[in-house]
Amino acid sequence: MDAHEIMDGVATHTSQVLVGRDAELAEIASLLGVRPVSGQGPSAVLLSGDAGVGKTRLLTELRDLAFTEGWQVFAGHCLDFGDSALPYLPFSEVLGRLAADLPDVVDTVAAAHPSLARLQPGRRVLGAPDGSTGTEAAALDRADLFEAVHVLLEAASAKAPLLLVIEDAHWADQSTRDMLSFLFSRPFLGPVGLVASYRSDDLHRRHPLRRQVAEWSRIRGVERVQLSPLTAPDVRILISELHADALDECEIADIVDRAEGNAFFVEELVGAASGPGRWVPDDLADVLLVRLDRLDDAARQVVRVASVAGRKVSHEMLTAASGLPATALDDGLRRAVEMNVLVAGQGHYSFRHALLGEAVYDDLLPGERVRLHAAYTESLRSGAARGTAAELARHARLAMDLPTALAASVRAGDEATAVGGPDEAAQHYEQALELLADPRRGEEWDGDLSKLVAKAADALMASGHPIRAAALVGEQLERLPADAPPAYRSRMLSARATALVAMETDEDAVAISREAVDLAPEGASGLRAKVLAVHARILSNHGRFEEAQAYGLEALGLAERLDLPELASEAITTLSVLKKAGPKETLRSALEDAVAQAQRAGALHAELRGRWLLGRSYEDWAEFDETERWFRSAMDRAVDAGVPWAPFAFESRWQLSWVKLVRGEWDELLALADVTGQSPPAISRALLDSVRLYAEDGRGADVAAEAAALRRFWRKEGAIAIHSAAVEMLQAGRRDDAAAAVRIYDDVVGVLGEIWHPWFSARIRLAAVAVGAVAQAMPHLSAAERTAYAGHVDRLHAEGHVVLDRYSDPSGFWGPEGRAWTKRLDAETLRARWLAGVDAPPLEALVGTWREAETLFEDFGDVHELARVRVALAAILRATGDQAAARVVADAAREAAHRLGARPILDELREIGSAPARGDAASDALTAREREILALVAEGRSNGEIGKQLFISAKTVSVHVSNILGKLGAAGRTEAAAIARRRGLV
Repeated sequence: MDAHEIMDGVATHTSQVLVGRDAELAEIASLLGVRPVSGQGPSAVLLSGDAGVGKTRLLTELRDLAFTEGWQVFAGHCLDFGDSALPYLPFSEVLGRLAADLPDVVDTVAAAHPSLARLQPGRRVLGAPDGSTGTEAAALDRADLFEAVHVLLEAASAKAPLLLVIEDAHWADQSTRDMLSFLFSRPFLGPVGLVASYRSDDLHRRHPLRRQVAEWSRIRGVERVQLSPLTAPDVRILISELHADALDECEIADIVDRAEGNAFFVEELVGAASGPGRWVPDDLADVLLVRLDRLDDAARQVVRVASVAGRKVSHEMLTAASGLPATALDDGLRRAVEMNVLVAGQGHYSFRHALLGEAVYDDLLPGERVRLHAAYTESLRSGAARGTAAELARHARLAMDLPTALAASVRAGDEATAVGGPDEAAQHYEQALELLADPRRGEEWDGDLSKLVAKAADALMASGHPIRAAALVGEQLERLPADAPPAYRSRMLSARATALVAMETDEDAVAISREAVDLAPEGASGLRAKVLAVHARILSNHGRFEEAQAYGLEALGLAERLDLPELASEAITTLSVLKKAGPKETLRSALEDAVAQAQRAGALHAELRGRWLLGRSYEDWAEFDETERWFRSAMDRAVDAGVPWAPFAFESRWQLSWVKLVRGEWDELLALADVTGQSPPAISRALLDSVRLYAEDGRGADVAAEAAALRRFWRKEGAIAIHSAAVEMLQAGRRDDAAAAVRIYDDVVGVLGEIWHPWFSARIRLAAVAVGAVAQAMPHLSAAERTAYAGHVDRLHAEGHVVLDRYSDPSGFWGPEGRAWTKRLDAETLRARWLAGVDAPPLEALVGTWREAETLFEDFGDVHELARVRVALAAILRATGDQAAARVVADAAREAAHRLGARPILDELREIGSAPARGDAASDALTAREREILALVAEGRSNGEIGKQLFISAKTVSVHVSNILGKLGAAGRTEAAAIARRRGLV
C-alpha cells in the first residue's frame, strides 16, 4: 500500500515525526498483535477521537510499524455521501487492493463465493466492462457475502499476518456497519487484526454508529482506544517540527491555547503563523463551519450569539443578549449540545472546540457583530447579566460605544492590577489611552490623565517591559498640552525616569527625575513624596550617595507624615543601600530591616528590591548559599504576587542562574533558563539564554550562531553583551580563530563603552577570555602571526589593568570574582607569550601565576573556570617535565569535567596526553540526573516521554542524552543502553 493512502485529507503542514502518541501506538500494536505482549494474538480495535486529533497520523505510523514487522496492510475508507452512500464501499476498496496484490487468492475465494465479485470496484460503476450498471435486480445473499469477505481475509493471512484498517466509520453505511459487526464477532484462525476509526465528536445522540459502537464494545476481543488531545508540551514539540524557524513564545502559547491539543488545528495555525493578527485560516474555518449546517435556524442563532462571548458564556448572559424566548433558546441550546457544537457546564456553555467559536464569530456580518456586542454591553451595564469590567470594555469597544469602553478599560486595568495581572492591566490601560487619543473623548473624560499614564507605565514595568513603558510615557508627554497642570508633567516625568533607569539608554534619567522634582507641588502631598523617593533611588543607582540621602530622608519624612507606608518602605530601602560604603554586615542588617518593613507595609516593589539587594551583597562576596536563599525568596514572592518578570524579581532569577553556572550546578541552571510555557519579555529571555549558552558551550555544543543572534540585544542590555560575547570568543578559541576572538572583544567593548563607560569592570573578564582564545590558537599560527597577535595580547592586558586602576566602589572592595579574573588575565597573557615565543616569561613565573589563578578561582568557587585553569596548568606543568604535578592537577580538572559533562575539557586533557591516575569509570562521571535519564533511555523512552515524566523540556533531555553518549563513548541510544546494562548502571 502506498504511503499516501492512509494520509488522504491530512493538512499539508504535517510533521514527519509522530509526536505524543508513542503510548497509544504501543497499545494498539500490542492489541492487534503487531507487537504482541505475552503471546497475545490479534484482536480488533475501535479507535476514536475528535476530527483532526491525529487518528490518521497514528494509523499511518501503525501501518509502517506493521510493514516493518512483516505484516500486510489493507485500508478502506468510508466517504461522506450523505443519503447516497454506496453499500460496502470501504470493502470494495480493500478488495481492489487485494486483487492487485494477491490475485490468485482473490480468484480462488471468488470461485467458491461468487457474491464476492460484486464487491470488485470495476463492477460497481456505470458503464462497467461486463455491462453491469452497478446494481443488481436481485439482492445479494448477505450471509454469503459476509462469509466470503471473512474467508478472503483468512486466506490472505496465510501469506503473512494481515491488518485491515477501516477509516472514518462515522460515515459508514448500514451495510458496512453490519459487515464490521460480523467480522468483529467471527474469530479468525489466522493472524488477522482489525481496526476501525471514527470521529467521536460526530457521534451525536441520534447517530447510528453511537449504538453500534456500544454493541461492538461488548464483543469479546474488541477493544476501544480513545485518542485524547495532545498535551501542551507535545503541542510545543509538534510546533517546532512544523515550523523551521523558531516562533516567538507568545505565538507558540497562542497556538497551544487555541488548538486545544488538536493536531490538525496546530498544523493549520502554524501554517498561518506568519500572517498578521489572530484569525482562523480559511481552510480550517470551512471545515469547522460545516458543523453548523447540521443545526436548525434557532440553534444556529444561539451559536452565533454565543460566539460573541468568546470561550464560554453563561446561561444568564445568553438569555439577556439573545433576546430569544426561553423556549426557543432552550430548544436551540439542546440541539447545539446534541450535535456536539456546544458543551454544557455548570450554568454556562462553551464551544467543543474554541476554534469553532472563533470561526463562527469571524463568519458574522459586520453589522450583525456590532449589534450583538451592543446587546452584550447593555446586558452587562444594566445588570441583566453578571460579568467583569474587562468583558464590558471588550463588548463596548466592539459595539462602538467608546465612552463606556473607556471607563470600563480603566476599571478593568485596576482590577487586573489588584489580582496580580500586570500584562492584562497594561493592555487595558493602553486601550484606554488609545481611546483618549481622540481629543473629543479627552474633553468628555473627567479622569486624571497623568495617573492613567503612570498606571500603564507601572503595569508595563511589572510585566518586564521598561522600554515600552518609557516609550509610552514619552509619547504621552509629547501630547500633553502646554497648559496642563505641572503635577501631570511631574508624575509622568518621574514615571519615565523610573523606566529609563531599568534599561540601557543614553538619556539622562537623573536630569529627567530632577525636572519631575522641580515640577512637583510644594508642601505635603503624596505626589511629592513619590517623586522624591524615585529621585533618591535613581541618584543611588548612579553612585551619587550624598544627594540620594538628602532626597531619601525628605521622601521618608513626607511619607510618614502622610501615612503612606509603601512609599516609606521605598525610601527606607534606598537609605539602607547607602550603607554600602560601610561594613557589609551593616548593609545587610539595614536591608533585612527594610525588607521586614516592606512586608508589613505591603510594599511589594520595595520588598523585592530589598531581597535582590541582599542577594547581590552575598553574591559580591561569593557567599553563594545565602545568595541563593535571598534570590529565591524574591522569585517566590514575585510568583505569588503574579509578577515574575517585574524589576528585581526577574533579576533575581537571572542572577541565580549565573550563580548556578559558577557553582557548576548546570542542570539547575538549565531548569531556571527554561521558559517553556512562559511568556517572558524578549530581553529577559535573552538574558537567560546568554547564561544558558555559557553552560552549553562548556558541554561542547556549537552555539556560536545562537550567541551571535543575541547581538541585537547588546545595546538594550549590557549583561547580554558580556555573556554572549564571551561565549562567541570561547567558540572562536575552539576553532583556533584568533582574529575572530580579538574582533569580538573589540566589538563588545565598543558597544559597552558607549552605553556605559570605557573602563567598565567586566572588561577584565572579557579581555581574559579573548587572550585565552588567542593562546589556544597560537600553536597553529605562523611566526609572523604569532608576533602580531602577541601585540594584541599586550594591548588587551594593558586595557584590563587600566580598568583595575580606575575601579572605584563605595565599599572599596574588589571581590573574589574580580580578583580571580584579574589574575586569569595575567596568566593567560603569560601563556600566550610563552606559546608565541615572544618575550616568553620564565617558566617559574608562568607556573606561579597559574597557581595563583587556580587558588583565586578555587576561592571564588567557579567550578568550570577552575577546571579550565587546571587544564592550562596541567599542560604547562607537563611541558616543564613535572609529570606528577601535572597528573594531580589534570585529575582534579577531569573530575570536575565529568561532573559538569564538560566534554571540551576532557578532549583537551586527552590532547595534552594526560591519562587518569586512577580508574576513570563512566559510572562515576554520570550525574544523578543523567543516571535517571539513562535508565529511561534503556527502557526505550523518547526524549518527549522522558521530559514529561521528569517535568523538564525535551531540549534539556536532548542535552543530557548527548552528555551521556559522550561519557559512555556510545554511538547511539541503543549502544548506551547496552553499555549501561553491562556495567550495571541500570
